[in-house]
Parts: sequence; C-alpha cells; structure tokens
Amino acid sequence: MMELHPQLVLSSDVQDASFDAVVVVTDTTSKLTGPLSAIKEVIDRAAAVDNGIEKQPVLLIAECVPSKRLIYAATGPVNRDQDDVRRFADAAGAGIQRAISAGCKQPLLITVESDLYDRAVLVAVLGTLQKAYLPLELSEAGKPPKLSRLGIWTSNNSFSTKDVDLAAAFEKGRAVARDIGGSDPERMAAPRVEEYLRQIFKDSCVEMDVISDVTTLNKDFPLLGAVNRAANGVDRHKGRLIFLEYKGKGEISKTLFLVGKGITYDTGGADIKAGGIMAGMHRDKCGAAAVAGFMKVLSVLQPENLRVIAGLAMVRNSVGEESYVADEIICSRAGVRIRVGNTDAEGRMVMSDVLCRMKELAKDAVNPQLFTIATLTGHAIRAMGPNYSIIMDNGPARMMRNAQRIQETGHNFGDPFEISTLRRDDFEFHAGKSEYEDVLQANNSPSTMTNRGHQGPGAFLILASGLDKHGVDSQKPLPYSHLDIAGSSGPFPGVPTGSPIVALAAHFLLQ
Repeated sequence: MMELHPQLVLSSDVQDASFDAVVVVTDTTSKLTGPLSAIKEVIDRAAAVDNGIEKQPVLLIAECVPSKRLIYAATGPVNRDQDDVRRFADAAGAGIQRAISAGCKQPLLITVESDLYDRAVLVAVLGTLQKAYLPLELSEAGKPPKLSRLGIWTSNNSFSTKDVDLAAAFEKGRAVARDIGGSDPERMAAPRVEEYLRQIFKDSCVEMDVISDVTTLNKDFPLLGAVNRAANGVDRHKGRLIFLEYKGKGEISKTLFLVGKGITYDTGGADIKAGGIMAGMHRDKCGAAAVAGFMKVLSVLQPENLRVIAGLAMVRNSVGEESYVADEIICSRAGVRIRVGNTDAEGRMVMSDVLCRMKELAKDAVNPQLFTIATLTGHAIRAMGPNYSIIMDNGPARMMRNAQRIQETGHNFGDPFEISTLRRDDFEFHAGKSEYEDVLQANNSPSTMTNRGHQGPGAFLILASGLDKHGVDSQKPLPYSHLDIAGSSGPFPGVPTGSPIVALAAHFLLQ
C-alpha cells in the first residue's frame, strides 16, 4: 500500500528555490529577525494597509523569496490564561490550506519558536499535516497528494532530524486512524478493515491475529456476538475481532492493553436512531481506528522495553430479524449477567468481553495498564465540547495520577484531555435492578439526557469485564482508564483528527 504523506525535509535556507511558497507562522512579527528580516518587512508593509492580516492567512507577493509567494498565518495574540499550543497548529493548518488552494505542492513552513510552548514547532507541523491529508477513497480513486514535500525551517538546530522522524511517525499513525475512521461504512466494513490492516502491518514488527468465526465470537465474546447477530447474515458486514501485538527489543518494563470500539456503522439496532440522526454513524469506529494508528506509530518508532496488545472490536450494529433487543439477558465472558437496556449502547457491549480478555492477560504481564478508547457517548460532547478527549481512571490508575499525567502530555503536544471521575453513583446506576441480572447495560434514554451520561459507561465496562475485582484493595490491582473521544475524534462532515494518538504516543514513548 502506497503511503501518500508529504516528504518532510529540514531547511535553514529561506532562499531555497526548490520550495514553491513560504508559509510563516508566528505570534508576533518582532521575532522575524536575521534571515527572516526581509520577510518581516513585507508583512509589516501589508499590515499597515490591512487590519485583517492578523485574523486570517494572507498570500503576499514577496520579492524576497524565490517563489514570490509568501503566506502569513498569524496565531494572533496568545493569552496565557486562556490559550494553548493549538494556536500554532490552527495557524499552520490554515496557512497550508491557503498554500494548497494557491496550487503549491512544496511549501516551506517557517514557525518561529514560542517562549511559552516547547513543542510549538512540532505542533505546527502536525497541524499542517492534518490539512495535507488526502482521504483514502480519493487516493484510491487516483487523486494526487495535496503536497509532495513539506520543508520545515530550522535555525540553531531548533528542530532536529529526530523531531522530523517523530512528526512523520505521528502522522503515519494518524493517517491510519483517519483512513479507518473516516472512510464510509462499506469501504471500511469489518472484513475490509482486516484487509487494510494486513497491508499496513505486512512485514512489520506488529503481529496480527483475527477472529472471524461466529461460533468462536459467540462463545468467547458473547456481548460482542450479540451486537454482531444482525450483521452476520451479510458476508461483507460480518464482524471481526482484530488483535495486534508489538513487542519491543530488550527486557519488557511496561505492558499496555488497548481496546478500541470499532462500530463500522451504528443504526442504533432495534432501538433505531430516528429523526435523521443516523448520518455520520460510520465514524463510530474512530476508537478502534485510533488504536490501530497508535500501533502504526509503534511499528515506525519501534520503542524498546515496551509491549502493547491491542484489540479492535470491528462490528456493525445493524437492525433486522436477528437484532439483539432490550430486555435480553446475556452472560459476559467474565460471568456477569447483563440485561440489555438499549441496543444503541452497543459500544460498551463490544468492548467489555475484549477488555475481559485483556484483564486475563494483564494478570501475568509486566507493569500492566489497560485502556478502552471509544466514540462512546454524545454526553461527552455535551459535557466537554467538541474538541477534547475525556479520560477517567479506576482506583489503581487514579493512584498513579494517570489521567493528570496524560492530560499534561496532551496539553504540551496539542492533543488535549479533560478529566472525569468515576464515582459510586455510576456503579449504582448500572447495578442490576432485579434478581434476574447482575448489571444493567443502559437506561432507555440518550446519554445526552442522562445524568453522568459519559461516566456511567466507564463503570459498566469495569463491572461487565470483571475489572471491579482488581481495584485498589484487591490482591492484583490493575490500572485501567476509559477514554471517550466522541468530541476529539473530529467533525462530521469533515476529516477525523486521529486523536488521541499523539498524546498517548508522546506519553508512553517520550516521557
């Protein structure tokens, strides 16, 4: 499979004629000194007659650069009380979009270092690459890449070859996430996700194992099997449970277990989504897509002493005569009797048994840590807005201050998190309401109309998987965190962001 990412190259020469535009990103032109002084003069002259130059990217004719094309993309004033490093990603992305619309294929990005943010240049490069991404269906149809090469200006080794490699690896991971998460429900139906990943990880250090046999799925992962029932009658929609494993060189000091929600299309099932709200439900696979993207980053950077096992629950929540329905009682892999309350709460169903399997492996693993990643609830967007991942820890993870540390990394790398807390209310909400069941899967109201609508599913995952037996006071505490990325996964219509790949990769590979 051909990779269509622009080639990233370092350059310290503003006069390099191989670039067909220069894109300047800064919070103030006063920082454009030395070899950038002539560029500053051009921008300042334009600013004298255009009050809007600080508000949107502008294309200026500049004799001081070989291409004559200078694009100024200001971050605007950075308010330390309110802003974060994403100002640089936003400005760089807008600037590169202007360059692409002007017909540029090989721009030079100049991002002046920030006094406030150590990673401003890297974040600006990632913002540029987000806009340079070409959707998979378009590339497969033969449309050429938006950019062939991206120059990254550097002075005094402010941005090194190592930084270039890091940005390239992050982008390759995010591109995998966008390919899977953004592609339509037929192009990335579960069997085709398997085909795609076999190509992505062919001859790599990531091993892949797939369970497609419906008898095995129903027996070993019964909650997933229930959601898969209605889709299983259509060959091209049959579910897949995809396991990916990376094992770095050297003695393993850390083991990560990641479970991703991969609902290739969510009709709501028997509790069907009505009133025109089904559009966009092909994006309900962005959790699994992010997990696959994280594994791609590992395959590129190949960190030592780290082992990662990932499970992608790729299932279509179809509706039909075989649909699972509210009131069914299904015994989970962990032996927990689950009463279905709403078939539109399918994400927690497909992940619970996979999480249980990861729990079983984690008992014997070195320094284990477990995660679920999912576009799980509309409540996550209602509570925190459309741009933020939410992380919530169980007791052992909270003792590690895991959420706070990942939040700090995400803040530094422009991939931000909000923290929520799992409380007794959430576990009480999901406790069985009669002697028939141990756990109630969901109520029959949308998450947006349910108190603590994004925290409750985290408690359900703990209960249904048996992780409640591995809390702080148990003989084998297992740190677990649930990530709801319904907001941060990206806009629809629009291109997925690839969040939270950068934050997780930076946290576990760089810290």
